[in-house]
Amino acid sequence: MNLQEVLDRAGSTVQLLRDSQLGAYIYPVVPSEFTNFRREVKAWQDTAALFDQSHHMVNLFISGKDALKLISDTGINSVAKFAVDTAKQFVPISPEGGVIGDGILFRLAEDQFIFVGRAPVANWLTYHAQQGYDVDLRLDQRSPSRPYGKQVTRDLWRFQIQGPRAWEVIEKVNGGTVEQVKFFRMGHLTIAGEKVRTLRHGMAGAPGLEIWGPYETYDKVRDTILEAGREFGLEPAGARAYSCNTLESGWIPSPLPAIYTSEELRPYREWLGADSYEATNALAGSFVSDRIEDYYLNPWELGYGSFVKFDHDFIGRDALQAIDAAQQRRKVTLAWNHEDVGKLLASPVDPDGPGYQFFDLPNANYGSSNFDSIVDADGNTVGLSLFTGYSANERKALSLATVNPDVPLGAEVRVIWGEPDGGSRKTTVQPHEQFAVRAIVSPAPYSVMARDSYHAGWRTAVSV
Repeated sequence: MNLQEVLDRAGSTVQLLRDSQLGAYIYPVVPSEFTNFRREVKAWQDTAALFDQSHHMVNLFISGKDALKLISDTGINSVAKFAVDTAKQFVPISPEGGVIGDGILFRLAEDQFIFVGRAPVANWLTYHAQQGYDVDLRLDQRSPSRPYGKQVTRDLWRFQIQGPRAWEVIEKVNGGTVEQVKFFRMGHLTIAGEKVRTLRHGMAGAPGLEIWGPYETYDKVRDTILEAGREFGLEPAGARAYSCNTLESGWIPSPLPAIYTSEELRPYREWLGADSYEATNALAGSFVSDRIEDYYLNPWELGYGSFVKFDHDFIGRDALQAIDAAQQRRKVTLAWNHEDVGKLLASPVDPDGPGYQFFDLPNANYGSSNFDSIVDADGNTVGLSLFTGYSANERKALSLATVNPDVPLGAEVRVIWGEPDGGSRKTTVQPHEQFAVRAIVSPAPYSVMARDSYHAGWRTAVSV
């Protein structure tokens, strides 16, 4: 059975995904906490943190003479200056102009690449590679969400060392000076006698590196980093803390893949399995429309407008050229009112008060793709809140959102928390009432350190 058959049988794509039994997105295998998530979150702002990204993303290895052509034909990004030993945040779109997803694309050699990210982009690249491209693909699937005690291995381990003292840790494990190359440039590092690959990054705002190597060296490399980082206050970050960095840095990680409607994509939906990410993805939140197209997001709405380059032909190019970029919603952060958040948090222990949808800490999302309505003082919908949680650094509940172009920074809006009619049949939802939470429209990234440190054009403030 394939995705198209699942959709035909369900009748309503929206209802199918709203009632998905998948649950919330899981960051697997890595312990939820090593100390406590507040301490771990504070480390990437105050000292340094070690993120373990080895398990929650797929690795798609792409090689062959048509590898670059495949990437150019499927991505909004220009490859005109895509040098070896650099990386890009790769964004493919559908023929209708909706984002499929995003992830990091590493160029290892002239005809060798690795895509790292969630399944929808890997699926998209794999399908199109089979349409006449001379490429070889190898998929290293993400680790199981619930391994139930079974051994888990990957082709690669992947870490990030981030924070204001990260470079001291990096140079100590290397045994000498490490050049701070430009953002998204790759290099090498020696750790515990192992030569590992590096990417200049800044996920938590401050300068740092993403590093990776063969999984069999995982323990030796990780132990060496932690021991070297002890004097600098390095903290290992668990799965609970990991999801918080996106709230501060402004990356929206889970757009709904825009693949459900285009007749041109029927063969793709027939290729995707009934158990694929696209078939089981859990759609959550107060925004409900009968049209699945209303959940699609274009590059400008997600802050990827600067990536759109018309110097090459790509799937969806005509759709993007027809869009007036100045009239699109833009990415912002919403800072939630602390009194209203207090009411949400108190709801589970108030037997006489209203029951609201549970607001978990630090990650409050209860689906894989989250869409909460944002309304103004008159009740008009002015945007969508897309990823919600709590930042221990900012001591605020925050959500990443996309809002109408005429909504200014500093405006007070309301986020409708919880689903209508008592909620859907998702496993993460209990019967509840909706609650309108006050919030202030704020810059993205919200973290001052992130806004001041990121390379222009990547997660930098796009809201004015």
